[in-house]
Amino acid sequence: MPTLHIRTVPPGPRARAFLKRSDRYVAPSATQAYPLVAERASGCHVWDVDGNCYLDFTAGIAVSAAGHGHKEVVGAISAQAGRLIHFSYADFYYPSYIRLAERLARLAPGRDPKQVYLCNSGAEAVEAAIKLARHATRRPYVLAFYNAFHGRTLGAVSLTASKAVQRRGFAPLLPGVFHAFYPDPYRSRASDPARECLEHIEQVLFRTVLPAEETAAIVVEPIQGEGGVIVPPDSFLAGLRRLCDRYGILLVDDEVQAGMGRTGKFFAIEHAKVVPDIICMAKALGGGLPLGAIIARKKIVSWEKGSHTSTFGGNPVACEASLATLDIIEKEGLMRNATDQGAYVQQRLRGIQRRTRWIGEVRGRGAMVAIELVEDRRTKAPAKQAASRLIEECYREGVVILKAGTYDNVIRLLPPLSIDEGLLAEGLDVLEKGLATVSAEAG
Repeated sequence: MPTLHIRTVPPGPRARAFLKRSDRYVAPSATQAYPLVAERASGCHVWDVDGNCYLDFTAGIAVSAAGHGHKEVVGAISAQAGRLIHFSYADFYYPSYIRLAERLARLAPGRDPKQVYLCNSGAEAVEAAIKLARHATRRPYVLAFYNAFHGRTLGAVSLTASKAVQRRGFAPLLPGVFHAFYPDPYRSRASDPARECLEHIEQVLFRTVLPAEETAAIVVEPIQGEGGVIVPPDSFLAGLRRLCDRYGILLVDDEVQAGMGRTGKFFAIEHAKVVPDIICMAKALGGGLPLGAIIARKKIVSWEKGSHTSTFGGNPVACEASLATLDIIEKEGLMRNATDQGAYVQQRLRGIQRRTRWIGEVRGRGAMVAIELVEDRRTKAPAKQAASRLIEECYREGVVILKAGTYDNVIRLLPPLSIDEGLLAEGLDVLEKGLATVSAEAG
């Protein structure tokens, strides 16, 4: 039985009224993909203000890992809100912050003892990682990667390099930040793209503009999400670890989108059997509430009291939502489900790829999957317009998906980790129908 129900062509009259008010009163800096005005959500479905029901293949951009409104998360939020909504950990203590820090420290890879700092978002986690790396090493420079996304606050956007619009007009940005190439197996012409990128860092950057002995950290996403769900060879992350060890550089792993079990392991970097020095977390960590974290090896946490803190970071309600989400991921086997359902999605998408000319590549890990749309599979020319039309068609048919990639030609699928094969099949049927519509329009 289909679960999608579009009552009126979206956006409906109530949605249009809200959009008009938004245009008048809300700063226009966000990147809304289409005019969906959400009113409520449950499980893998979202309802708009006009009563249209959509299948959510975004999980609120990889946030609602357990599904929208999971009863245990809602219960944890309600119970904590009835006891204590706020009492800043910047100056006091409360149990949920400490219990969550303990839990995350034990989940982090590697045998070294860990310490945890809680904040409000992924960008704040990245800012904290930059500050900790510089403080611990007493070195000024940081290396990030092209196509990366680490947030939009000043320090985080200095590392971000996925789209010019994210940086345009905000200079001067944080000094001492350099960028290197990230291996893209689909578009690279090298026989070993990981080796090519690693050699460029050591043989070019370290010899010319970025002294290795003055580099505090290399900040990397184990899978570039906003950059197009680029999955590097495992040898790339292992090679970065060796480079860091060779030159005394800290390896910072940005797990904001790929972490919390989305790839089938709790941290995506675990697929490469690499242990980072600092891990950044957010998105799914808060179970839908604002929460970020860094997990660092205890011996590098050099901060003194008062050097870095936050009024709202690690809010008690958000901490309880996080603890409940961690319990659900474990008890309901959501990492295994992410692996199984992700394999099903990729299998279905490869079948669709054989039946349409648009899909250049299907890629991903676990429940973090993408298709890259191209005008021609030989030239790999990005099909940006086709991607925009596909999103439009899926939206009108009741499936919510997102674009990604520097060229805006990648379709990113990030469903709740709790999704089942039936819902995935239903959504993928809509996606295939949308691609057929795009093909018919193109002639």
